[in-house]
Amino acid sequence: MEYDSKLVGFVCKFCFLHSFDLGPQPDTSIRLEMIKLPCAGRVDARVVLTAFEKGADAVFVAGCPSHECLNLTGSARAEKRLDRIKVLLDAIGLGRERLMLYHVSGTNGPRLADIVREAALAVGCIGRNPLNTHRSGERSCCTNDHSGAEILARD
Repeated sequence: MEYDSKLVGFVCKFCFLHSFDLGPQPDTSIRLEMIKLPCAGRVDARVVLTAFEKGADAVFVAGCPSHECLNLTGSARAEKRLDRIKVLLDAIGLGRERLMLYHVSGTNGPRLADIVREAALAVGCIGRNPLNTHRSGERSCCTNDHSGAEILARD
């Protein structure tokens, strides 16, 4: 990869973060910022678009498999919301390929590193975020004032 990919992940605190603790650490050459949500179904277009506006090359949402969702419909809600956001990304020229959804069981630790690698490979294929003119002076892609989100940055 010619440059370091900047990935932002909106992650369910009930399933994905358990996997995060159990699995191998993702590749350190990939700049990863994870935002913990009470449920993947709480992600919305505003925060996803803000992440892209602030320089994310790709964004992923990781939530529970539908049959394991503690909020019952959170995973289904996240999937519907991401489908609508992908239409917006196509309309503004960023492309739907930059937004990914993953379902991760809380006991599937190795999946975290795989997800980060898959997202970075996707960025390698589609290229850098065209809104990103430079990397200096970067700030966090998101703030912790949305839906109980908490930033878990990893550089």
